[in-house]
Amino acid sequence: MCSGEETRKQRRRRVLKGATILTGIANSEIKCTVRNMTSDGAELQVVVDARIPDEFLLYIPIDGIGYKTVVRWRRADKLGVVFRGTEPKPNWHYG
Repeated sequence: MCSGEETRKQRRRRVLKGATILTGIANSEIKCTVRNMTSDGAELQVVVDARIPDEFLLYIPIDGIGYKTVVRWRRADKLGVVFRGTEPKPNWHYG
């Protein structure tokens, strides 16, 4: 969804939170930064060449929440994601 039309129900709040993308593939972790966020989704800044699946768990340590996440769009070093629920931090994640 890259049409440029605003389709969000809520305006995103600008934030700067460290987070980890947990893919579940061999307990893989990818560091990222949450740039803005609503209760429904977020914009993430990631490393350009990071291999990120279309669905993953986004863990935000400062919030203590793991968000079940689906990618809506990708641009260079940014991802737009939608939250599909929450779950506890996996016990194998050290963060």
